[in-house]
Amino acid sequence: MKIAVLGGGNGSLAAAGDFALAGHDVRLWRRSEGDVAEHAKTGNTITVRDAEGTRTGEMALVTSDLAEAMKGAELILCPIPAHAHEDLAPKIAPFFEPGQVIYLPPGTLGSLIFAFAAEKAGTAEGVAFAETGTLPWLVRKHGFSEVVVSTRAVRLPTGVYPLSLKDTALKTIDAAFPGVIEDCGDVLSAALMNAGPIIHPPLIIMNAGPLEHFEAWDIHNEGTQASVRRTTDQLDAERVAVREAFGYGAPHFPLADHYRDGEMWMYDRKSRANLKDSGDWREKIDLTAHRYMMEDTKLGLSLLVSMADAAGIDVPVARSLMTLGGAINGEDFLETGRPLAKLGLGGKTAEELKSIAAGKVMA
Repeated sequence: MKIAVLGGGNGSLAAAGDFALAGHDVRLWRRSEGDVAEHAKTGNTITVRDAEGTRTGEMALVTSDLAEAMKGAELILCPIPAHAHEDLAPKIAPFFEPGQVIYLPPGTLGSLIFAFAAEKAGTAEGVAFAETGTLPWLVRKHGFSEVVVSTRAVRLPTGVYPLSLKDTALKTIDAAFPGVIEDCGDVLSAALMNAGPIIHPPLIIMNAGPLEHFEAWDIHNEGTQASVRRTTDQLDAERVAVREAFGYGAPHFPLADHYRDGEMWMYDRKSRANLKDSGDWREKIDLTAHRYMMEDTKLGLSLLVSMADAAGIDVPVARSLMTLGGAINGEDFLETGRPLAKLGLGGKTAEELKSIAAGKVMA
């Protein structure tokens, strides 16, 4: 299968490496010509290290030309940070082709940002937009074109816009992630599966002191104490309550299953231990720049809070963590983040939002 991978972060390089090793025709888009030249020095290869050893996959193309990367691709994978969606969507929208699927893992409802950009560009016909609840890899770069993968996802709940293209889109995505894709309906449902805004805001807010004090601090290890976990459980309960208020049923992928031996979560039961043992998450986190704050707290929680408001649900923990994150950064995250109003969906009822997410009516 021809797959375009956009970006050069941890997830993008893990995707390019895994897909190349699986025999797919991989085209990697990098924003910088300098990065393209650097990849050429290693023969456009990606080195993947995991529990199975070290392997190297070769990409068919590395380019800074979006049209070249996307031409003829059946799947376009976009694991870039959510705060880059608004910038990238109008740039790639002119190059969409009927039958293509763009997949955001995860998306924070970015799937609709890309879909609306395509509709504006006149290229939306026959194109599917999808997102899931987590990045399919726990991964860190260990060099320009080398990644270390601690864990891969075993279940990826995925929603599609418009729903009329769901079956064909899921079949395409499954070819890239065989056996792990699970239908969770529309993209609103998928956005409410996003684990990042549940895991990371309590960790980064409640560890703010140690993060600023110590040279490096592992919030997934010594930062995950009982008080943090209790807060996370309450935050996740609010997420599930919003899902139910929108009419979405189980499975809700409760985060408690990630920490305890409940039903299999998005990653397998060894993922927590693998993450902690790797040491790759012992880092210096900038509270004003890190993805856990700028994506998961600012964008993710503002979206969750606004969806709760649309459904008439009280989410005090989500609202409090979002407010504290904004205070740390001197912003009002409900204004500067990604509430529904920023997507042109402000003032809509839950039923109206579901109709739009299904593709039945335009926003």
